[in-house]
Amino acid sequence: MHHQSTDRRQALKMMGAAGFALSPLGMAWAQAWQPRQAVEYIAPANPGGGWDTLIRTTSRVIQEEKLAPVNFAPINTPGGGGAVAWAQIAAKRGNPHVLFAASPPLILVPLSGTSRFGHKDFTPIARLITDYSILLVKADSPHRTAKDLFEAIKARPNLSVGGGSAPGSMDHISIAGAAAAAGIRPASLNYIAFSGGGEAMTNLLGGHVQAVITGAGEAQAQLRGGQVRALAVSGPKRVASLPDVPTYQEQGIDFTFDIWRGIMGAPAMPAEAVAYYQDMYARMLKTPAWAQARDQLGWIDAFQTSAEFGAFLDAQHKQFSTVLADLGLARR
Repeated sequence: MHHQSTDRRQALKMMGAAGFALSPLGMAWAQAWQPRQAVEYIAPANPGGGWDTLIRTTSRVIQEEKLAPVNFAPINTPGGGGAVAWAQIAAKRGNPHVLFAASPPLILVPLSGTSRFGHKDFTPIARLITDYSILLVKADSPHRTAKDLFEAIKARPNLSVGGGSAPGSMDHISIAGAAAAAGIRPASLNYIAFSGGGEAMTNLLGGHVQAVITGAGEAQAQLRGGQVRALAVSGPKRVASLPDVPTYQEQGIDFTFDIWRGIMGAPAMPAEAVAYYQDMYARMLKTPAWAQARDQLGWIDAFQTSAEFGAFLDAQHKQFSTVLADLGLARR
């Protein structure tokens, strides 16, 4: 009896030290958690790509709509297809003021063996959107359709396609899957990895690669400016913001690819912080500033709570393990 009482006193003492509810007033305080300092808001890549676009867009909307009492300060931490940032964030265990943008590379890069940290090492906060891959060429390219491009690659296997993610990661998987559906052996594809979609686009415009695979959202400015031409989008149907761009399936290439994007936190983030941010993003998706930005970028709302997002990530891990094995890109 005495032993149980001692354990209970110690547990209550520890809960008090951790700021957990010890009274009705304490309970209200715990439920009303909010960030007390600027949030490190990390894009694990250079400016210009999908992670960077998500971080800068949501940071601006959060500020414009006054959704949080602190600044969400965008930080670019490039390297290793995300691995450099993930290693730094993994060291910030329990820190409720560190968030980062996540998408399929968080699953794919660890599976291909180039990061020791994966989705299980971090805290899911919320899935926000779905985007699709888009296949681009320069405006003056001789390739008019995705089929044209793939026929040219069959004839000239050294013809290069650039992407903003590492070999075996998102852009590579997307173009390799489309190429396979068009009858090209994925391992033979001359995929050039750049450190972000912005750098890939610069190399396309400079003529260093013949095509680029990237997210439809981050290609909008160049498409509007007439610098590039889109050959195909990876959705099951055309994207509302790009009504002239056909799907692969319309061109007889049986392939779709969904780029989900969401927000993750540092490992072992306190539950009250997770609840705060999850609720904040749910409110953000209902604001006029978000609707305007989302439509301009061609994104599709696809909100999931922390628990739903965690289960979704586990399912993605299982699916991508199979895809990478099929493409011969899985870690040996």
